[in-house]
Amino acid sequence: MINSLKDQINRSADPCAMPLATSIEKNVAIYDCANLSNVNEAALKAELAANLLEGPGVFVLKGSFDDTSPVDEATAIFLDIIEQEKTSKGGGEDHFAKAGANDRVWNSLEKLCMASPEIFARYHSNRWIRLASEAWLGPAFQVTAQVNLVRPGGEAQEAHTDYHLGFMTTDQVDSYPAHIHATSAQLTLQGAEAHCDMPIESGTTKLLPFSQNWPGNYGHFRDPDVRALFDEHHVQLPLGKGDLLFFSPGLLHGAGDNRTADIDRMANLLQVSSAFGRSLEAIDRVKMCKTLYPTLLEAKNSSSMTDSEIAAAIASSAEGYPFPTNLDTDPPVGGLAPPSQQALMNQGIAEGWTSKKFETELDGREAKRSS
Repeated sequence: MINSLKDQINRSADPCAMPLATSIEKNVAIYDCANLSNVNEAALKAELAANLLEGPGVFVLKGSFDDTSPVDEATAIFLDIIEQEKTSKGGGEDHFAKAGANDRVWNSLEKLCMASPEIFARYHSNRWIRLASEAWLGPAFQVTAQVNLVRPGGEAQEAHTDYHLGFMTTDQVDSYPAHIHATSAQLTLQGAEAHCDMPIESGTTKLLPFSQNWPGNYGHFRDPDVRALFDEHHVQLPLGKGDLLFFSPGLLHGAGDNRTADIDRMANLLQVSSAFGRSLEAIDRVKMCKTLYPTLLEAKNSSSMTDSEIAAAIASSAEGYPFPTNLDTDPPVGGLAPPSQQALMNQGIAEGWTSKKFETELDGREAKRSS
């Protein structure tokens, strides 16, 4: 398995495939937004999509703001939110990093909008975020965002992949067929907006170009030999305030160590989701779960249905995916994701919870998701 990863990353970016790029540095395509104003937009989108699908899997859009004052104004709001949340609840939990290694603002998108719709409008009117998102996902995409602030001395993240399959345990990843592994990254786009100038020593994102098409990227990024290879071959680039970094969520990556004495490295992390990750109908699954639970519990107790049949009924009724959720009140403590409705329902049946206990647990679960 490790040899196939070596084969993937021992490639070089083809300049002919990225003619609109200003430069290619360490296999990362760099685009100067000031030079793209008169470029054919369809051609640029096609080039960026090809990069993510078949090329290095990562690119930078430099100077995405003509005036970076909206970035500074948003930074001030995010710092206020961090202090408020530390006071009220001790700060946000993190993925892939030691507790307390950095500061998080979950759902920075909504929080910025509620704090100042005027600043939100100036900040999120950035046409380059829209262009990159449409290049990979087409129209009607959905943006979510989380601020990550790493102070001097903050340690690096472990190498990982991202949402969706990157947020699952190895066993969960293995339960999905190979073609889902191949398409998962095509449902989302990972990005980061730099809120300050970031030299490499401040811990800019470590990247492993071309790793997004390695078949083991989701199921094996935790393997010691994979992480050793990542540590040996990753690349990092400096970013300026207002620069945008976009990459495939299947790309092996991780924030670096902040080795500076005076740079609080702040980035607003973007997860942009395809419109197609939606069901056809709106269904009240909480009501369904409460109605169905007594029937399934009786079937379990009377042995009128097998465990496999009960699991199938639960799969057709309860929500099997814990996202979207409110990560402030429903953080991924002890793992990468909170439990789903299905997990709760299966647990209740297995442990013989009464209907009242199940409804209490389910209501508590839903309250965390929507608070």
